[in-house]
Amino acid sequence: MELGRILKGKTVFIDTAPLILFIEKNPKYSAIVKPVVALIDSGQAKGLTSTITLLEVLVLPLREGNKKLADAYRSILLSSKNLETCEISNAISEKAATLRAKYGFKTPDSIQLATAIIRRVDYFLTNDLALKQINEIKVVVLEDFI
Repeated sequence: MELGRILKGKTVFIDTAPLILFIEKNPKYSAIVKPVVALIDSGQAKGLTSTITLLEVLVLPLREGNKKLADAYRSILLSSKNLETCEISNAISEKAATLRAKYGFKTPDSIQLATAIIRRVDYFLTNDLALKQINEIKVVVLEDFI
């Protein structure tokens, strides 16, 4: 089934990798990620991410002095109409700690998942196969749609 059909009308948490793959026009994943971004842009789906995504996407452009790419990431994450970038609250931190204890995920992944769970999204979009083991939320992995 096409990913766009699954996510239409839903609230989707966008993990860092799908955003990077979209912005950098990765040829392997563009056909999968573009329709998701189009759904969110058009308001046919609601997008959510966290400030962890902002932190992660800015590292390489800042390291390389690529202001244009850094600005593109900031624009999408901080100014998009149908994509909300959530700050990390105490409740999210507590949930992230619980997830780390239960599954052994890395801190950034635990925060991303906790944000999605606390905000009650329908799907968590990632390209990290290891995150599929979680039971608390539906994880959709881009690689499964190749």
